[in-house]
Amino acid sequence: MAKLKVFATHGLFEAARKILQKDCEVEYWAKAGRPPREEVLQRVKDKDGLICLLTEKINEELLRAAPKLRIAANVAVGFDNIDVAACTKRGVAATNTPGVLDETTADFAWTLMMAVARRLSEGEALARSGNWKNWDLDQLVGTDVWGKTLGIVGFGRIGRAVARRASGFQMKVIYTDAVRAAEGVEKELKAEFRDMNTLLAEADFVSLHVPLLPETRGLFGAEKFSRMKPTAFLINTSRGPVVQEAALVAALESGELAGAGLDVYENEPLIHAGLKRANVVLAPHIASASLETRTKMACMAAENVLALFKGERPPNILNPEVLKTT
Repeated sequence: MAKLKVFATHGLFEAARKILQKDCEVEYWAKAGRPPREEVLQRVKDKDGLICLLTEKINEELLRAAPKLRIAANVAVGFDNIDVAACTKRGVAATNTPGVLDETTADFAWTLMMAVARRLSEGEALARSGNWKNWDLDQLVGTDVWGKTLGIVGFGRIGRAVARRASGFQMKVIYTDAVRAAEGVEKELKAEFRDMNTLLAEADFVSLHVPLLPETRGLFGAEKFSRMKPTAFLINTSRGPVVQEAALVAALESGELAGAGLDVYENEPLIHAGLKRANVVLAPHIASASLETRTKMACMAAENVLALFKGERPPNILNPEVLKTT
């Protein structure tokens, strides 16, 4: 029996390759950088499966170019790059990789929080420059994290993991979400529910953990920033378009905010020039970038593909209704 054909838009880790190699003939993108759109459209023409990253748009154009496609497996928890409705219409299963990156992403939200509060980027640059001459009492003084109020916007798995870490810093944890958490969850995490405006007024650090949806696109703009403390910091490890970058720059320049720690951007990989300032810590979308976690993500995507090809339900299917027709 001929192996089913798969195109992977990245090389993947060896553990994921081993999952696929027995039953699939996989063509991996091996060149530097992301594959150009024209290349992706050409490669998927005869493929049964596609393993992709957030950088690939899985839309009507691609689906038309891939008449044999049965599954698009995203190596990411977010799937705003996939037109799930279009996939469903054409009987293509869409999958993601939730759960495995929660703790790693929460770690990195804390990395950004600590770094911007304690002016780590500025200190590291000074230490490397050769211009550091001596210790001084008020040199690069930052802000304490310990004992402050942490406001979490979006209290799903990652938001709750961030809250869990706050106990070690004896922080007050407040959160807002479209759906209030169960009383037991609030008690366990010592987290108090607030409406958005109250959270913004109280929090010393506001950490974003919402998916990119029509209602969250541009969620944080001038009006939200005006409600935050001038001593507060914004942390974003969710999705770039949740924040209006021009408004964030204006708030930072006017002193409405003390600083920001960002891993994602509105027009990624472009970064607004006004964000390249001393009181903003910038990272290139690496919140889940531990070897352990990224390997698990790749393996999960491979397992989703293999399950569908074996006639089983992919563990992380986004549109299970297509299984009736695949």
